[in-house]
Amino acid sequence: MSSSPVSMDDLPLTRFHCRIAGLTYGAHLTDGYVLGVIGYAMIQLQPQMQLTSLQEGLIGGSALFGLFLGSLILGWISDYTGRQRIFTFSFLLITLASFLQFFVTTPEQLIFLRILIGFGLGGDYSVGHTLLAEFSPKRYRGMLLGAFSVVWTIGYVLASVAGYAWINIAPDAWRWLLASAALPALIITLMRIGTPESPRWLMRQGRITEAHEVVRRFLGANVLPGDEISAVTTRHISTLFSARYWRRTAFNSLFFICLVVPWFVIYTWLPTIAQSIGLEAALSASLILNMLLIAGALLGLLLTWMLSRRQFLIGSFLLLAITLSVLAFTPSSNSIAILLLFTLFSMTISAASNLVGILPAESFPTDIRSLGVGFATSMSRLGAAISTGLLPLALTTWGMRTTLLLLVAVLLVGLLVSILWAPETKNLSLVEAAQQKTQGKENEHSVGV
Repeated sequence: MSSSPVSMDDLPLTRFHCRIAGLTYGAHLTDGYVLGVIGYAMIQLQPQMQLTSLQEGLIGGSALFGLFLGSLILGWISDYTGRQRIFTFSFLLITLASFLQFFVTTPEQLIFLRILIGFGLGGDYSVGHTLLAEFSPKRYRGMLLGAFSVVWTIGYVLASVAGYAWINIAPDAWRWLLASAALPALIITLMRIGTPESPRWLMRQGRITEAHEVVRRFLGANVLPGDEISAVTTRHISTLFSARYWRRTAFNSLFFICLVVPWFVIYTWLPTIAQSIGLEAALSASLILNMLLIAGALLGLLLTWMLSRRQFLIGSFLLLAITLSVLAFTPSSNSIAILLLFTLFSMTISAASNLVGILPAESFPTDIRSLGVGFATSMSRLGAAISTGLLPLALTTWGMRTTLLLLVAVLLVGLLVSILWAPETKNLSLVEAAQQKTQGKENEHSVGV
């Protein structure tokens, strides 16, 4: 006797879900490594290339600027062409550009290559979050999407370990550090060969037979694609600012920006900041703090499972703002208090970062999901790129206390936006989540997808 049909949304977690998750996590592992290793490479780059503060900022923020472009452009393209093609192309680009970093001779060459790396990563962020969300059962979607943060953190910590171990071995150690990102990128590229197209996307293109074939082949003969409806949403960036979607676009972009700006400012320049605030053995201190990010990311998975999306996000912004405020007024001579505050900040922001992989993917319908995720990601990376690039100038002009208080202001904006607009999407199907209103009163037609 054949079993009764079951929707993709109601499946238990299977080996295939874990495989897709592993393949999509590859972008975050590589992203964490790429962004983490530049802080250590800069220790040798600055004196060797006689970098100005502006050049330091441009190198530090170049990958983030590439992420801005890639998230926006490739995310939009994937809603037209499908998820799988961008899923493959992005890592081919990342592998090649990462390898070529070994041969750079000028700051401009390095900036260009890191923009290309960021471009590929940005596209993969948009498509990876979307593809995993569209395959995931609703019960496990938050956990699977939230785990992006754990993997990103592992990549970042691996970069710290490599930087800490290699940076003083040879004068050209920075070349090996930067080019080493090509190895995981190549492995991920090869493993992604044969990844199926999203059945939800196929359904929205009217390719019903192909969608059912993908589901039968990879999830089971009795499994049906998700509850996609037939009406098509206009795939244009202006749709994100229509009466139906502008609040969720604004919320996802702003909360994302306000969470990642303090993260990237502090952790891209962590060795420099540790020295500035008086921590002894700054490289050792920054390595320890980076290791704590993994513990925080794992804690975030637990909190994602236990708490509502709104509770988790609002509480995190509040705690982060308080922590940085206290840190700003802690004397630099009190290294123990500084280390404890940085520990609390590290674990909290790492835990809350799980939500950046969840909420954008749950906020938009299939037709514009990659576009919506890509736009939110691109805005966050643009903000992070600008703020990271300006950090050396801010430290020189205003000092550490004022710089930290500016970051507190960013966190308070995120707190306000979350209180006003954060939706609750936990345990909903993707269609139900996309229909869910933000806390602010939306256009009454917003229940459509």
